Amino acid sequence: MKFEDLIHQSGQWLQGEGSYGEVVISSRIRLARNITKIPFPQWAKKDDREKVLSLVQEAAAKSPSLKKSLFIRLDQIPLLDRQFLAERHLISQEQTRGDKDRAVIIGEKEIIGVMVNEEDHLRLQIIFSGLEFHQAWEISTKVDDELGKNLNYAFSSKWGYLTACPTNTGTGLRASVLMHLPALALSRDINRLLQAVAKLGLAVRGLYGEGTQATGNYFQISNQICLGRTEEELIENIDRVIKQIIEYEQNAKKIVLDKSKSETADKVFRALGILKNVRLISSQETIGLLSTIRLGLALGIISEKEVDRKKINELFIITQPAHLQKMGKKALTPMERDEKRAAIIREKLAHPYG
Repeated sequence: MKFEDLIHQSGQWLQGEGSYGEVVISSRIRLARNITKIPFPQWAKKDDREKVLSLVQEAAAKSPSLKKSLFIRLDQIPLLDRQFLAERHLISQEQTRGDKDRAVIIGEKEIIGVMVNEEDHLRLQIIFSGLEFHQAWEISTKVDDELGKNLNYAFSSKWGYLTACPTNTGTGLRASVLMHLPALALSRDINRLLQAVAKLGLAVRGLYGEGTQATGNYFQISNQICLGRTEEELIENIDRVIKQIIEYEQNAKKIVLDKSKSETADKVFRALGILKNVRLISSQETIGLLSTIRLGLALGIISEKEVDRKKINELFIITQPAHLQKMGKKALTPMERDEKRAAIIREKLAHPYG
């Protein structure tokens, strides 16, 4: 696999498949790991970070699960390419800086990813479409074991896996979902729900994780504490809470249909009409209108024959600034991006299954 191959494919997590796919865009298991006797990346010297890169690359080469993976030195690619990877949720916003001898390993279909020298030496992530924590956990523990055969992880019998941030110490596990909750937003129950979720020890963030705001009624929800519970207990807890949120969203959809079906249908078809004919559009407006169409699909106002949910999921990503420029093979001004974004949307919606 080559970097350019990523431009012409979409990750498995965008396929609109998996359990509760109309509400849960993706589920992710992330494991934080560090190599013993080497300082955490923030305090490591260049030689230390280079040693980590070398050790991880060698371990990945011996991992059957990463046999066909792509290894990318982030300090050796342009900023635009790093922004492209962040838009695809393959690296963090922190890693887009490209400094401190960082890298990313990307597996087939973008299911497996390993960020190297981010906050920790390794951030292993498995991401699937829909609510699929158990499937993601099965793969993550397998890859973790494969890498661990050739890497000496920093581990304490008392504290568990040692990490740069104390909240990750213990299992080092973060389970998170990317959810679309438009009906709860329409019913104005979303803030109350998110406050309740926070009291249960879960973190709520925006579309691109920590430090980002919720956009288009998309929310990332994850556990905050990794210590004192087993991996299975952490996963079961967040899985249970997410299923409750899904139930609330589904109930809110029934209320929307009962009380404001005509008004909502008008919004959905206006959004669809705009996107099918638009000539200039910003990324922010795009996310909002696509969110409305996705709500229309969930409510049955429009059918999958008219608009494919997978295509809507993909449009959220490929209409982002770095993707537009990578597909266009050149830098674009904001106006040019708005024009190209509109053209791509028109094309995709004119041929929803193409």
